[in-house]
Amino acid sequence: MRHITFKLLVVLLMGLGNCSAQLSDLAKIDYTRLPKGGSEVGYDRLRGVFNYPIKINEDSYLLVGMDYSKIDLSVDSSVTNFDIAAIEDFQLLDFNLGYTFKMKGDWRFGARFSTGYSSNLVRKLSVEDAVFAGDVVFINDKRKDSTVSKPYRLILGVSYAENRGIPFPIPFISYYRKFHPNWSYKLGVPKANLQYHVSEKSRLKLIAELDGFTANIQGGLLVNENEIADKANMSITIAGLRYEYKFTKHLELYFNVSRILSSNAKLKDKDNNTVNSVKKNNIYYLKTGMRFKI
Repeated sequence: MRHITFKLLVVLLMGLGNCSAQLSDLAKIDYTRLPKGGSEVGYDRLRGVFNYPIKINEDSYLLVGMDYSKIDLSVDSSVTNFDIAAIEDFQLLDFNLGYTFKMKGDWRFGARFSTGYSSNLVRKLSVEDAVFAGDVVFINDKRKDSTVSKPYRLILGVSYAENRGIPFPIPFISYYRKFHPNWSYKLGVPKANLQYHVSEKSRLKLIAELDGFTANIQGGLLVNENEIADKANMSITIAGLRYEYKFTKHLELYFNVSRILSSNAKLKDKDNNTVNSVKKNNIYYLKTGMRFKI
């Protein structure tokens, strides 16, 4: 039971940085494409994640890891009020440090802090490129408790990341229940899903989640000939279908085909005021990758 609870905490602590990561990953590489379509902006994102748990004692663990992304923006040539070449490439890197311990009763506490950079990197790194993130969570896992008539898992917490597409703290709420041998659901923020267990190796999910990024623009970007943009921000809400296939107990392939429910693509100044917002009519969101999970 303790071993299962630890797995759950790695699931939570290591994936909150961008709201699109699967939380139990020890290692992962994936590719995301947001086709431009009729919009003025789209992007391609290549992401790699590595996490490692260190046992402190029977009920507590130290968690260390890193999360790297390379994002290539594609801005339509019809946009002429700023230099689109200056924001075509961004890189994000987070170093994570987390700690978890078992509380009294059936609850477990976890906290994570991360720091790194999020920037277009046309110059040397500076303090303006630095980003910080933090998560605090409380977990009550009754999925394997034989004394509970309807097993469940409840996670409550708060998450903040400066390089996320949403520039303010968001709640982390997750309620999971398996209500049928082949069906389960997860309700909460920033992710929710309805899952059909096709077999022991494959699953289909209807998903809804948040994604995006915020990054520094080194040296600023002249917009509309009289304003300076210091940050690029994109946030999206998606819903769609996800397929997962397990080659082994720990190695998994996944593929998402989703529709964009809402999106924002903005350039902002140092005070977080919007200085430019591009036309955004993106329709589809595609993601594929492989991960090694606990």
